[in-house]
Amino acid sequence: MRDMTPTRERLAAARVLVVGDAMLDRYWFGTVERISPEAPVPVVRVNPAKEQERLGGAANVAANVKALGVRTSLITAIGDDEHGHRLEKLLEQSGIESLFERKPGLTTIVKLRIIGRSQQLLRVDFEEEPGYEVLQSMLPFYEKALAQSNAVLFSDYGKGGLTHITKMIELARAAGKPVLVDPKGDDYSRYKGATVITPNRAELAEVVGRWSSEAQLAERAERLRAELGLDGLLVTRSEDGMSLFDAAGHTRIPAEAREVFDVTGAGDTVIATLAAMLAAGLGLREAMPIANRAGGIVVGKFGTASVGYDELFAPGSPP
Repeated sequence: MRDMTPTRERLAAARVLVVGDAMLDRYWFGTVERISPEAPVPVVRVNPAKEQERLGGAANVAANVKALGVRTSLITAIGDDEHGHRLEKLLEQSGIESLFERKPGLTTIVKLRIIGRSQQLLRVDFEEEPGYEVLQSMLPFYEKALAQSNAVLFSDYGKGGLTHITKMIELARAAGKPVLVDPKGDDYSRYKGATVITPNRAELAEVVGRWSSEAQLAERAERLRAELGLDGLLVTRSEDGMSLFDAAGHTRIPAEAREVFDVTGAGDTVIATLAAMLAAGLGLREAMPIANRAGGIVVGKFGTASVGYDELFAPGSPP
């Protein structure tokens, strides 16, 4: 079998443009020793020394691309607030080129997770949908970055940051660039013309309905692929691996056996790895097993995490 492992140099020469809803992931760790007398809920004594902040949403996707040694740009909308400045600092530390304008009045999205006894007890979201005029102002950034990129990845979290995705996809395909989309919601028509979209099985079922057999899944997936004009539809299926539907038919690979610690952000890792491989010149069928391997590694880590080149292509890894 031909070795499809891209060299570090090949990845370093590639550039991926990530567009979508960035957010700040915060983690508060504490101990749980009693139940509140006010309500039947645990009392968490938070340890300030163990608080963490990480890149979340589209910013985590960008971090996953960057971790593989690929030059990475991120276009997103953030607020001119404390959390926006923290997010910007984390992006800078990660070596990701950030293309955005701070917008007064816009709230930077924050997901606060409270952890006790190594389990997530509560998640608190702080968010506000950006205005149309904020998103319109991002188009010039996009067109300039597009010209310098080898692939474009849209990370849709349904927070309003991709109002102009249809136009953006058209521009990218006209420029001959692969377009990858991590979709959201039950209307995929706005992703028409993309190279590949990567729903998980629950997300796909929301669009095409539940299937009762592999044959029914293949029929519905192919119909959706044709309707949207996609080169490929890649369905992540958790413990059942991945399925790719493309012009050559249906190919499926099993999940790699790993101890699952946390599935947070696993989809981000999969599509980020896929984008990095396409930007480096691999085809969808060549990139798919590499992305599957990356997803298998990251579920063994806590919270939003990434996979580096050495981890992904360690000696003895499956080809």
